[in-house]
Amino acid sequence: MMSGKTVIITGANSGIGKATAAGVVKLQGRVIMACRDRSRAEEAARDIVEETGADRDQVVVRHLDLASLTSVRSFCENILKEEPRLDVLINNAGVYQCPYTRTEDGFEMQFGVNHLGHFLLTHLLLDLLKRSAPSRILVVSSRLYKHGHINFEDLSSERSYDKAFAYSRSKLANLLFTCELARRLEGSSVTVNSLTPGIVRTNLGRHVHVPALAKPLFHLLSRALFKSPEQGAETAVFLASSPDVDGVQGKCFADCRPQVLLDKATDRDMASKLWDMSEIMVGITT
Repeated sequence: MMSGKTVIITGANSGIGKATAAGVVKLQGRVIMACRDRSRAEEAARDIVEETGADRDQVVVRHLDLASLTSVRSFCENILKEEPRLDVLINNAGVYQCPYTRTEDGFEMQFGVNHLGHFLLTHLLLDLLKRSAPSRILVVSSRLYKHGHINFEDLSSERSYDKAFAYSRSKLANLLFTCELARRLEGSSVTVNSLTPGIVRTNLGRHVHVPALAKPLFHLLSRALFKSPEQGAETAVFLASSPDVDGVQGKCFADCRPQVLLDKATDRDMASKLWDMSEIMVGITT
């Protein structure tokens, strides 16, 4: 049970994020839905309250646009003012294979939202998580990290842009971030682990083109082969709540079990270099 615990979930207004929020609320946890689109988030919050029978004050909506470092800072300032504790931070929001666009701060959108926005968010909430320890951080990655590569000379894809590659790179960055953060959190009673939810039926794939004639077949196949958002959220809810993962640090889970990652996702030197570059990009001065 998660009674008395507060959980922040980014991108909680649809798909896996919404299903994770409902799963936490069912365990009596209190959820802060950190979302870019406030009206869609309010609608999702009403759905969750209706579905779970929870009190309305168990589901809180706060505005957060991960494509704006100003928005990330402002969200965290408000959380630190309003919240006495934070037990779990779930970095779930993601942009998937969008056409080339830039964030407010000039970063390639997928790298900016999926990695840098969450990097700054986690940094700014870390003291609160430490004060609330034992606490947990979860980072939602993807098996598509396998196709990713970090080119430190072109992190914003200014030289060339391939939307599928850029997504894979951002998901590899999530795993390297988890690896380095786990090293830094050793002995702090704050754990960080990542997860890959598998292929889930969500609106994340809205930028993927399916020919009109193939759409009925695609939808039929996706019903048969893809996970529902609820199935996709099972690992996140498990990692947020289960005593089985007390003290487990720096692992990647799928289907509630630890996975073996490719070497490039756990490369200490690469993780450390990406951390240093990310600090510079988001303007953290230590």
